[in-house]
Amino acid sequence: MSEENPQKNSSWKKIQLGSEKLKLFFIKHLDRIYGAKLHLVSKLPGIAEEVEFADLRNAILETVSDVEKQIARMEVIYSLLDAEVSKGSIHGLTGLIQDAFEAINEQRGEPELRDLSIIFYLQNIESVEMASFQILRMAAVGLKNKHISQLLKDNYEEAKADRTLLLLISSKYITN
Repeated sequence: MSEENPQKNSSWKKIQLGSEKLKLFFIKHLDRIYGAKLHLVSKLPGIAEEVEFADLRNAILETVSDVEKQIARMEVIYSLLDAEVSKGSIHGLTGLIQDAFEAINEQRGEPELRDLSIIFYLQNIESVEMASFQILRMAAVGLKNKHISQLLKDNYEEAKADRTLLLLISSKYITN
């Protein structure tokens, strides 16, 4: 039986719910998902134009609309926190998205593989976004603002619905 590490336990006590540190953590990670969403909404319309499978094109356009709503909700959250979007590093999520679009472009000339690649990467991106919104929502509890929590829940539910739609499309696409 191992003894608990007292140093580890004391580090958890340093972050009090509602503390300034939690707010900074929250904003920094909101910045990352916000930047990724901006990047996604700027890239998806171009991808939609090149898609072969009509159902996928429609799903991408619906995703763009949903992402625009999610961005608007995040802007409300920034306002509620009296914060601005940071110009700091957001390369992690935007890098993932950029890598996805580069991989999709490698399938140029193979419409079926390109569409399948789009589905594959959009599934991955939606999964990361869902996880991000879930964690931010948990952190928002410490901010003691139910409106922020609700806005994040709405974003999570939209990302989840988009992911489900993509799963249905991939099933239909692969079996056709």
